[in-house]
Amino acid sequence: MSVLPFRNVAIIAHVDHGKTTLVDAMLWQSGVFRENQRVEERVMDSNALERERGITILAKNTAIHYGDIKINIVDTPGHADFGGEVERTLQMVDGVILLVDAAEGPLPQTRYVLKKALELGLPPIVVINKIDRSDARPHEVLNEIYDLFIDLDALDEQLEFPVLYTNAKKGIALREIGDSSKDLKPMFDEIIRTIPPPIGYTDAPLQLLITNLDYSDFVGRLAVGRIFNGTIRHGATIGVAGEGGVIQSKVGVLYSHDGLKRIEVEEAMAGDIVAVAGIEGVSIGDTLVDIETPMPMKRIVVDEPTIAMVFSVNTSPLAGREGSYVTSRHLRMRLEKEMLHNVSLKLDAMSTDAFRVKGRGELQLAILIETMRREGYEMSVSKPEILTREIDGVIHEPMELVVVDCPEEFIGVAAQGLGARRGKMIKMTNPGHGRARLEFEVPSRGLIGYRSQFLTDTKGTGIMNSLFNGYKPWQGQISERTTGAMVSDRVGRTTTYALYHLQPRGPLFIGPGVEVYEGMIVGENNKETDLDVNATKEKKLTNMRASGSDEALRLVPHIVMTLERALEWISTDELVEVTPDSIRLRKRVLKANERPKRASLFSK
Repeated sequence: MSVLPFRNVAIIAHVDHGKTTLVDAMLWQSGVFRENQRVEERVMDSNALERERGITILAKNTAIHYGDIKINIVDTPGHADFGGEVERTLQMVDGVILLVDAAEGPLPQTRYVLKKALELGLPPIVVINKIDRSDARPHEVLNEIYDLFIDLDALDEQLEFPVLYTNAKKGIALREIGDSSKDLKPMFDEIIRTIPPPIGYTDAPLQLLITNLDYSDFVGRLAVGRIFNGTIRHGATIGVAGEGGVIQSKVGVLYSHDGLKRIEVEEAMAGDIVAVAGIEGVSIGDTLVDIETPMPMKRIVVDEPTIAMVFSVNTSPLAGREGSYVTSRHLRMRLEKEMLHNVSLKLDAMSTDAFRVKGRGELQLAILIETMRREGYEMSVSKPEILTREIDGVIHEPMELVVVDCPEEFIGVAAQGLGARRGKMIKMTNPGHGRARLEFEVPSRGLIGYRSQFLTDTKGTGIMNSLFNGYKPWQGQISERTTGAMVSDRVGRTTTYALYHLQPRGPLFIGPGVEVYEGMIVGENNKETDLDVNATKEKKLTNMRASGSDEALRLVPHIVMTLERALEWISTDELVEVTPDSIRLRKRVLKANERPKRASLFSK
């Protein structure tokens, strides 16, 4: 057994604590980019959605050289909805860098990814980032991190972690606050010292665990993973050990990582993270093995999905006008393709044109829908529903640990809002600087549709984060949306005159000049019942004139329905119609005279 010249490390943290910014600084200081080379910030967030939302969705690999050591770095997502990405990538590394905001401290997703790392026995390096913030409190945050480690039953040796203080934007790492360091050298040194080198036999039978799949326009599907034992060579005949046994295959092209590029290599040895092209039928969790002496590794296991949505073909009168891929065949192929590399999603075909997709949270499924609509797909999607399980004859439902950070004056309204959704407060801390932190245990279904209400209740100043927290017996009935919908009763284009007279009934979702159809939702009715309305009515023209009658009608700005907001708002008898250009809300049954007959099918 030999010690290999690599370090494999994952950077784990909560959303927006600075993972991707820190990786950028590491790439610059290790010489990946030349001084005069223009590079965008957050180069690791290559996905357009990641750049827009400022979050990491897909785990990515990069590599830098520090002296004679090659450091493979994995930038992981910080949101628990993308936990499948986290669980896969932690299988590739020998240690983790836990990044925590110097002001916010550990948050739910910090707990989630750290728990996974500690379960695998990975040694941590704690990095307290954003020490330049005016409200930074690094020493208090460090105490909170110790509390978190103890709470997660960390081993004694895992509690003896090194601590660094960083300003990722400036690329500075300090061992103690006040040090004179001007770069990340203390951090590179700590990675070499703390993260153990991978240990393996380069001359043993091949064991390469596949943890990710990618696609190249030139060589097709790429299987990405870490070599635990043996050596893999370009053109070699190998075995693919999957759930159905071992099948023979051949290595087409072999890539290693260097900076942000994949470079073609002739061979790679144990300890390295590589991408292999030309392997047919490979999936995440498979092991590439020696065909003569196959020794497959334990398959990757991820947590079960907790939420489901139905994706179906768009059947509205406006279907097919804006999308390129509109049939059930297109929808099925795209969803099956997603299942290949997204191990935390599951797909059930309900009928020829409806598919049930199970995932870890609303955000994960919303990201999938947004990605598909940008690719030219049209579809209808249902209200998210939670997945229950039966334990000892009792129905159990998924629970969430919810952490609310809000100004002191909104403590009551936040507690009341979550209490109405069967939430139980388990902890409250008030550091005395104007904001309080509350922790609740809430059923997952209680959070569906609550986020926008929470922002309204706290006037946009509250922060709410949630984390899957196991299963508990069914918590009882939860009241849902207390308002009805304004539903168009005919085909046409909306007019200012009609919308002006609908405004007193409730907020509108569309403006004038928009094409509508029977069954399309145009606004929210302040009362509990649905209201069929004529949003296309025009003012009758006569010869008569009266003082003031022709003054311009002024409309209150309508609510722009984003995808997440629409998914939160709809009820069980409604759908969100998603196209590349539009987000529309509609009734499942479009014709008004048929809706009462079929209401029982979609009852709450």
